[in-house]
Amino acid sequence: MTVRLRFPKSARLTRAPEFSKLKSEGTSFHGKYMVLSVLKNVPETGAARMGIITSRRVGGAVARSRVRRCFREIFRQSRPSLSGGIWLVLVARQHAARAAFGQLEAEWRQLARRSGILLPDPTSTCSS
Repeated sequence: MTVRLRFPKSARLTRAPEFSKLKSEGTSFHGKYMVLSVLKNVPETGAARMGIITSRRVGGAVARSRVRRCFREIFRQSRPSLSGGIWLVLVARQHAARAAFGQLEAEWRQLARRSGILLPDPTSTCSS
């Protein structure tokens, strides 16, 4: 059975109070291409929700749109492996506009591991 990977509106942070709550109560993890802010144990949500911030520092409209599309795709693919009840905000940095998709994805994985939002991999084996 295949899992449908979608990014519905219910999985997006869209309101200013949501962003400010995450900024005041969440934790940030910094990388070269992005800043990942995480708020864990949000009671009113079941699945992970994400918002994206791309300022004009990133580049023109075309560059900012490309970065947003890349971030949405990375989140869409990673959604099944994320723990529930979390809010995420990805803030694009200037270097993100010139980065390849693979570089953005690798940094996302690194920041997600560091923040502890990934579910344990069922295929990995631990020796006791």
